[in-house]
Amino acid sequence: MRSLHLISLIALATAATACTKSADKPATTTAGSAPDFHNPADPGFATQAPDSFRARFATTKGDFVIAVHRAWAPLGADRFYNLVRSGYYDGLRFFRVMPGFMAQFGIHGDTAVTAAWRERRIPDDPVRRTNVRGMVTFATAGPGTRTTQIFINYGNNDRLDGMGFAPFGQVVEGMEVVDSLYGAYGEGAPRGRGPDQFRLNVEGEKYLARQFPKLDKIKKATVE
Repeated sequence: MRSLHLISLIALATAATACTKSADKPATTTAGSAPDFHNPADPGFATQAPDSFRARFATTKGDFVIAVHRAWAPLGADRFYNLVRSGYYDGLRFFRVMPGFMAQFGIHGDTAVTAAWRERRIPDDPVRRTNVRGMVTFATAGPGTRTTQIFINYGNNDRLDGMGFAPFGQVVEGMEVVDSLYGAYGEGAPRGRGPDQFRLNVEGEKYLARQFPKLDKIKKATVE
């Protein structure tokens, strides 16, 4: 029988992706400035990521750096690249932190932004790397449901490989910062006392600030 962790991980995106009906087209290389994360239809989101790049996350606990390799998961790398350069992740909380398992982020604090991204799914990438400590992967609610949510593996979660979770990058600096993210709230409701993803989608940052004020935040995410 699957553990609650795995059952919960399958439902990572909950309301943010459950009613999605369409998928984005594969990214192509385009020129231009950073896209506007308020508008997922901005052509800038079709920009292809470099073959490799680094993304620095400044957080309330310090900085960490993710090295992304497009060959590992091209569609995931492209989506992540454009979300970071658009400023989408700035100000977001690590809303699901489970020591020994993973740290998750990516539901926006502005409910209008969350709603705008609800149907912006990307197809799955083949799993070419293993979900071990430090690997960075998109969360899903089942096949073909990746949107904006990311998790960082705390330990050896190779059992996720067979479930279609395709790592696209790896924390190469500051893993101790990731380890220090506030995780005492534990698993989300209804299986735990942590944030309820449905309420987070509907109520946004106000819900987290009111009921889960100790959750750490991303101050700024940038492509280096």
